[in-house]
Amino acid sequence: MSKGNILLIEDDLTYSKIIKTFLEKHGFNITSTTKISDAYALIEKEKFNLVITDYRLPDGTGMEVLENIIAKNAEIRVILITNYSDIRTAVKSMKLGAFEYITKPVNPDELLATVQEALKAKPKPKETPKISDPVAPKPKSSIYVIGRSPSAVQLEQYISLVAPTEMSVMVLGESGTGKEFVSKRIHEKSKRSSGPFVAIDCGALSKELAGSELFGHVKGAFTGALENKTGSFELANNGTIFLDEIGNLSYEVQIKLLRAIQERKIKKIGGNKDIPVDVRIIVATNEDLSELAKKGEFREDLFHRLNEFSLKATPLRERVEDLFHYADIFLTDANKNLEKDVTGFSEEVKEIFKNYGWPGNLRELKNIIKRAVLLTGEGDIQKEALPVDLMLPQNSSSQTNGSKDLKSSFEEQEKAMIIKTLNEVKHNKSKAAKILNIDRKTLYNKLEKYGID
Repeated sequence: MSKGNILLIEDDLTYSKIIKTFLEKHGFNITSTTKISDAYALIEKEKFNLVITDYRLPDGTGMEVLENIIAKNAEIRVILITNYSDIRTAVKSMKLGAFEYITKPVNPDELLATVQEALKAKPKPKETPKISDPVAPKPKSSIYVIGRSPSAVQLEQYISLVAPTEMSVMVLGESGTGKEFVSKRIHEKSKRSSGPFVAIDCGALSKELAGSELFGHVKGAFTGALENKTGSFELANNGTIFLDEIGNLSYEVQIKLLRAIQERKIKKIGGNKDIPVDVRIIVATNEDLSELAKKGEFREDLFHRLNEFSLKATPLRERVEDLFHYADIFLTDANKNLEKDVTGFSEEVKEIFKNYGWPGNLRELKNIIKRAVLLTGEGDIQKEALPVDLMLPQNSSSQTNGSKDLKSSFEEQEKAMIIKTLNEVKHNKSKAAKILNIDRKTLYNKLEKYGID
């Protein structure tokens, strides 16, 4: 009897066969394909519990597969397979709704445990709030751990200072640094803590639907608007709304957002009635919004409204004092979840952790420890339980300490990735741009920049 129907999207036929054979031996029913277009056709015809997809595919990326499934088949879980060069993308995939990501080379035990965990997890379909919803559900208290580094201590002091006020807050920081946790912490220490906390990832909103998600719409406002919808601002009334990746909002939605802040009123898409809202706004970004405002790509008046007080979530590589503080917490969690008895980290592993650059920050640290606990079982984690990429010189923290070194390292990796992709598609620039998830103009600019023929 099959333990679950799994769709595998992998264009490396040897790799695909190995994964397929391994999972079938453990009782899973596997359907494999090499292209995204074929995968979509299969999903229309058959019922799948899980999709395992490589990130780089001939006709697109695993991120596109994830976004499509979230929009149309939210009951299907998605596991993304990535290389370590795509670690930031992997972190973003978790924010968008991926169940988990695993890195190549895939460890069989890790793959099996992740698949079993994904199929056990209850699906979380996307629900459209009804207009009758009085308020959004109140959040459970977030598990927030205060770091020990000077920057973490200062961050907590700033949170305590700004939380009781009504000031709009901008949280700055790289992906994976815990910006949403910081925002929840502000909410929980504020006078609005008994009200709702509503988090929206603006990077996951399409330009067409962003206005509807934020402000709601009335039935018949546009094609597909089959019923009234309550927007996030109305759901967050008397509480806090958290807008992540705020820089992704279109200029038109920025205007509506500015009006909501200034007048404390919103208007549904297609509606003619003003709805009063009492909402505190916290936004997060890993972009330089002040620079975007100067270029005219982000409204300057909106930027100043949102930036009444700013906080920075420091990247993990810049606060070594917190590294093992969080590592111990993640180790305890992994032991509990995987029912293992791992006692700690070998001295060699500690040294590797100290020298690694942690581009995926806390999310990456958590995943690596979870994987290592699974492979170790008991005793201390040894070097052999870590992904080999952690030991590569280009991934060391010394490569990320200075902006010049970071830029140089990034450009070398980017150039190598472009050359590799061009060779794979026999220099078809349209295909290369699609695989690299950039437009043709950007690709041509990079070819010129790096002197690639």
